[in-house]
Amino acid sequence: MAIRLLLISDTHVPARSRRIPGDVWRAVDGADVVVHAGDWVDTATLDALQDRSARLVGVHGNNDGADLRARLPEVARADIEGVRLAVIHETGAAQGRERRIDATFADGPPDVLVFGHSHIPWDSVTPGGIRLLNPGSPTDRRRQPECTLMTAVVDGGELRDVRLAAVDRES
Repeated sequence: MAIRLLLISDTHVPARSRRIPGDVWRAVDGADVVVHAGDWVDTATLDALQDRSARLVGVHGNNDGADLRARLPEVARADIEGVRLAVIHETGAAQGRERRIDATFADGPPDVLVFGHSHIPWDSVTPGGIRLLNPGSPTDRRRQPECTLMTAVVDGGELRDVRLAAVDRES
């Protein structure tokens, strides 16, 4: 059975955006698992995503206060139909990222690592075979041409159909 994933990060509500865009809520409604890689900023966003998601996997980020840190781990792991998923907010500089991740997760590497922080979409594979995915931000594009999210499918124990999608902040 195919499992539909929604990957988001760096929502920064209400600091950089007043609300989660409609494009994101529609993607949440269509997902079997929602993954949030930190920088929620407020607990109301966490509560809303927990209430609306079939399953939520999330971590806290560097802009999340004590209330969110008390509810969310720094690193989350989940098995999704045989795909070992890990989530972390920050991975450091882009240069050397793949080798750093292999070293960080040497004792129990995931198949996929979802991360955030930079607001820059990323899709690569480490020398050790870990798929690295950063969905960007659906609310704060920073230096990117548009706000983004990612979708993917887990089917037959494999991650497939990874897609980066633009988000209309005003939707």
